[in-house]
Amino acid sequence: MRPATRDALVDRLARYERLVEVGVGNRSDVAAALAERASVTATDVHDRPVPDGVRFVRDDVTDPDESVYRDADVIYALNLPPELHRPAWDLARRVDAAFLFTTLGGDGPSVPTIPETLPGETLFRARRSPLP
Repeated sequence: MRPATRDALVDRLARYERLVEVGVGNRSDVAAALAERASVTATDVHDRPVPDGVRFVRDDVTDPDESVYRDADVIYALNLPPELHRPAWDLARRVDAAFLFTTLGGDGPSVPTIPETLPGETLFRARRSPLP
C-alpha cells in the first residue's frame, strides 16, 4: 500500500477510539499505525502475527463471536471481498458500530454505502439501517 493511501486511511479511521479490523491477513501496517492513536483489535480466520499494541483474535465474520466486536466504535476491513460485505455489515449493525471498508480492485460494494475518495483508494461507509 502506498504511504499516502495508508496515511489517509489511518487519519480517517483514527477518528474512532475502539476499532476492530476484519481479515487483517498479512498486512497490518494500518492497524499498527492506528494502535499508536486508538485501541485496535485485528481478526482473521487464521492465526496472524500482529504488531505490538494490536490485539489479535481468531474469528470468522460469517460466524462471529460478537463479544469481540461489542465495544467497537467501528468495524473496518481492507480489500474486503464482496461475499463478506453483508456479514460484516450485519455484524456492525448488531453491535451498533460503524462499518467502513475498501474493496478488492474493481469490485463494488454489495451493501448500501457512501463512498469517500482518499488518495489511491475509495473508502466505503456502510449506510446504517435497522436489521430486517
